Amino acid sequence: MIKMIHYNNLLKIVTLVSALTVQIVLAAPEITKPLIITTIKPLAIIAQSAVGDQARVEYLQSAVQSAHEVSLPVSALKKIDQAGLIIWIGELFESRIAKSMQLLPQNKRITVMQLPLSMPTDTDRQKNVGGDSDHSHGHGHSRLSAHSELSAHSALRADPHVWLNPNNANLIAAEIQQRLKLPVKEIISADQIADLAAVLTPLSEKQFLVHHDALDHFTSVFNLQSGLSIRDASGASQGARSQYRLRQAAITSAASCIFVEPQYADRDARVIAEELSLPIAVIDLQGLDQPLNEDAYRHFMQTLVAQFKDCF
Repeated sequence: MIKMIHYNNLLKIVTLVSALTVQIVLAAPEITKPLIITTIKPLAIIAQSAVGDQARVEYLQSAVQSAHEVSLPVSALKKIDQAGLIIWIGELFESRIAKSMQLLPQNKRITVMQLPLSMPTDTDRQKNVGGDSDHSHGHGHSRLSAHSELSAHSALRADPHVWLNPNNANLIAAEIQQRLKLPVKEIISADQIADLAAVLTPLSEKQFLVHHDALDHFTSVFNLQSGLSIRDASGASQGARSQYRLRQAAITSAASCIFVEPQYADRDARVIAEELSLPIAVIDLQGLDQPLNEDAYRHFMQTLVAQFKDCF
């Protein structure tokens, strides 16, 4: 009887050890995969699409934060220490974390604004929020060279929301893949971009208002009107003179609707919508609801195009 009890106990121990061993073996591939940390969700969408299941991707931005407001609590610093690669936009876009990012080794960091990205030219910027821009309409592009971030982005003259141009997303993805020694492949194909363009073509002459100045890359690559912005590229509110000119421009250009973004308060947009009798639509420029998977960026762009179209 005593021997039987001992045998049963031994059997339980062996079974438990076997189960733990299986769990450790199954978990091992996840533990050994490189960790990529991005500051904001859109970069995580690009990174996950770039690496598939070859790496783990996490981001620091919370669901209630603007991309411009990402900070580094102690928990974030611990994640960064564990990461093999950290990706951020750049100093003037994420000023709160610039010093910490610049202390990281260059081989561990990708500063997106130092890549040779496609940028909308100044003629694409028709916002006229401050009344200092003209309304000439153009769709040219320029290249932002590796060390021109500061000069090109003084006062955020160029739009730093670079992920909204699929060509830039492919370029960022290629940089990630090369850093991790993975095969270089596009995360959204030319045919898929062309399909999105075809959906947007009937809207090329439609004017709109948007919560903040963030759509230059999107409107330029898809040959759309640049739109009128209630706030500037950092999300800061404008003065009374700018707000008056914005309303006049909206009336003159026959704006059709106003876009609001889910992470921002929309009181100012709703006031203008009521004054001008314009409908309001939500546009998620940061992919806050987009799951991270290998098709994340393609799905993000498809959703964005659908949201843009719905406004009209």
